[in-house]
Amino acid sequence: MSFKDILRKRAKKNSAVKMLNQFTSYDVIKYPVNSEKALNDSSLQNAYHFVVDSRASKNDVKVAIASLYGVVVLKVTTSNLPHKGRMNRKTVRRPLKKAVITLKKGDTIAFGA
Repeated sequence: MSFKDILRKRAKKNSAVKMLNQFTSYDVIKYPVNSEKALNDSSLQNAYHFVVDSRASKNDVKVAIASLYGVVVLKVTTSNLPHKGRMNRKTVRRPLKKAVITLKKGDTIAFGA
């Protein structure tokens, strides 16, 4: 088995949807992020921010967004935000996984009414 075959096998394994076999698209995508940075990205770079399930892979997010909103997803970047402690505070921020979805030019996602 050549090195190229090994890389192809690895790429095929990583591109499979894992979480959508067990859950629906509504379980993968939790809610959109409403912040100033997210609004600027959506208007300038055609990128939308979502909070997703922590077990979801990039391919799960890509397929879920495409099926829910009917758009073409070009790129998905994810980041895990850690738990913020309780030191001298009553409340605590839970750990999150955020995904930034870049759409094809001309596609948009409309939130709200």
